[in-house]
Order: sequence, then C-alpha cells, then structure tokens
Amino acid sequence: MKDPGFIDARGLNSAYGDNQVLQDIQFTIVRGQVTVIMGVSGCGKSTLLRHLIGLKRSRSQQLFIEGRDVAAFNSADWTSYRRRIGVLFQSSALFNSLTVAENVAVPLRVHSKLPRETIEIICQIKLHQVGLAPYGDFMPSQLSGGMRKRAGLARALAMDPEILFVDEPSSGLDPITAAGLDELLVALRDTLGVTIIVVTHELESAFHIANQLLVLDKGKLLVAGTTEEVQQNDDARVLQFLRRTADQQQSHAEQYLAKLLG
Repeated sequence: MKDPGFIDARGLNSAYGDNQVLQDIQFTIVRGQVTVIMGVSGCGKSTLLRHLIGLKRSRSQQLFIEGRDVAAFNSADWTSYRRRIGVLFQSSALFNSLTVAENVAVPLRVHSKLPRETIEIICQIKLHQVGLAPYGDFMPSQLSGGMRKRAGLARALAMDPEILFVDEPSSGLDPITAAGLDELLVALRDTLGVTIIVVTHELESAFHIANQLLVLDKGKLLVAGTTEEVQQNDDARVLQFLRRTADQQQSHAEQYLAKLLG
C-alpha cells in the first residue's frame, strides 16, 4: 500500500526578507508517483522546490518528510535525506572539464567508498538507462541540449535515489527531444518506482507525466489534484493558465504600447 504522506506541506510559508513568496501551501506527495509543480514565472515554483530539497529551511510544523518535521532535522538528518534524492537542474549543471562518465561518477566519488571499477560499472549502467551508453567519453560541450539533460539525469540517478527532483526538464529543448525526456521520466516511475517531483510551465508535458498537479499563482496554491481534477477546476486563474490567456493588466499594457507605436 502506498504511503499517503511521503512528503506533506501543512501550511508552508516562505519569504525573502519582507517579500512573501509562498502563502499557506498545503499538499501531499505520494510515494512512487510524479507530482508536477506548475504556474507562471514568479509564482513560487522554484522557492517551493528549494524547500523540498532542503536548500531553504522551513519553519516548524510546516513541512514533513515521512512524518518528521524537517525544521527539527540536524545536519546528519539532512545528509541522510540528501543521499536519498537526486536533482536534475534546469541547466543540467555539468562540469565542463569532466567527461560525461566522470560527471555521472561525481556523487559516487563524494558520497560512497566504492572502488573505482565499481563506480565505472555503475556509471555505464546509468548512462545506458538514459540512452547515452556510447557517450561516456564525450565532453559536455560535444553533446546536444537534450543529451546534456540526459547526462544530468544519469548523474541525478547515480545514487539510486528514492526521490528525483527535476527543474524545467523541457527548457530549451525542441518538442521531440522534450517528449523523449518525458517518456524517460515516466519509465523511471513505472520501472524503478522513483518518486518524481517536476517543476515546469509546459502544459503538454505536465498533463502527460503527472499523477498529481500543483498549480501555483502569486505564492498561493490554487489547486492540487489529478489532471482531470485540475481541468475541471473553475477557478478563474486556473482557467487563465490552462487556456494560456494573457493577464488583463498585461493586455492593457500591450494595447497602450500598440497605440504608441501605431
């Protein structure tokens, strides 16, 4: 039976100085599913991701992992948690001076005491999983954008994480390459049972891969639910986002600019 409370946000608030970024965010992430966090730029997606990874600390009684309040985590707890997660950054964040295989090996060399031969075998397995087995000796500069994303994904999978965080996987990719990456994420969920949390603003991708969607707007959670539940939601801001209609204030500005240029 799936654990209904793998990660729980129970009224999560977040601010940078006087700027309130997240307001009373509440949701549950279920083990072995894909949760997609989406919304327009500046809605708080990246800040929420930082809380879930532990890069931004959460206040007491606001964020729980397997029933434990993360505000009570000590350094050993955070180290243990981070060994259980993998992160695919938006830019892939590969080290340009290392080969693809050496990039994948970094987490294993830092966090394990495995012999070099074992690490090399694991790297080949991970590169095979993402379709890059022949490219281990390539430098990142020799790869296409989609291949760099896959290399970053292989590195994120190096420690066999329970939770995979993916930041804007489709950013900068053509539609065919982006679709291939979506299929890879779905396969990881279905074959390995990895819990995947994706931040994106790409509607087609989100609706294809998600078991659960979280739609944010101006730091507030508008709706959390299945793709069907989100599509049936009648909140005006949700509908505006799904229909990709311009904000009224932006429309007025565009009309004014058109008059000036007319």
